[in-house]
Amino acid sequence: MKKIGIIGGLGPEATIDYYKEIINFFNLKNKTGGNVYPEVVIYSVDMWKFVGYLGNNQKEKAINYIVERVKSLEKAGVDFSVLSANTPHLLFAEIQQQVSIPLISIVEACAREALSLGIKKCGLIGTQFTMKNDFYRKVFQGYDIEIVVPNPKQIEYINQKVFNEIELGIFKDDTKNAFLEILSKMKNEQQIEAVILGCTEFPLMFTEDSYMEMPFLNTTKIHVDAVLKECLSDD
Repeated sequence: MKKIGIIGGLGPEATIDYYKEIINFFNLKNKTGGNVYPEVVIYSVDMWKFVGYLGNNQKEKAINYIVERVKSLEKAGVDFSVLSANTPHLLFAEIQQQVSIPLISIVEACAREALSLGIKKCGLIGTQFTMKNDFYRKVFQGYDIEIVVPNPKQIEYINQKVFNEIELGIFKDDTKNAFLEILSKMKNEQQIEAVILGCTEFPLMFTEDSYMEMPFLNTTKIHVDAVLKECLSDD
């Protein structure tokens, strides 16, 4: 069994969810025999420092900040690692180039899931960095799936709610309903077939698999499934 590394803290609530999902899987597995748990090393980083680098267009500082932490996981003996958030995948290729261990991409895992569901057009919500940049779009194009994001005013609203509420563990019904209204308009006006919860805290607010007769792709669960597959794979 491979040793798992997690870059956490981006944000903290989702990091807890990653660990719980991994352990829940092995709890179920152990009921049928085995009595084994994976070794997991978590490096929880300062979300505000990382987001500050991105907000100030200090790309190299943001890359180096994550690279140094992944290298710490390498020294701890992990076999592979994940970035337990969508936003840092903006820099995924640059980070992977500078570390020795493989990183499991949340975007690639999500694209494969969308493909398996036969989806051709996905709405994407997340931080402004996730919605305004094209790292999701580029990967999904390789699977012939179109990515649609909200309009600029909606992006600003969603981003404000992410950092002022959701990343702080505050989940309000009014915010959830406002997000659903935005997504309903995207469904009616842009014919999206599914929604990518492109912030790993969103599944803590959207707890169902679908809303408005559309799949809501839980990027945390999808990513954890990819982590478990790698953990249990042969060396």
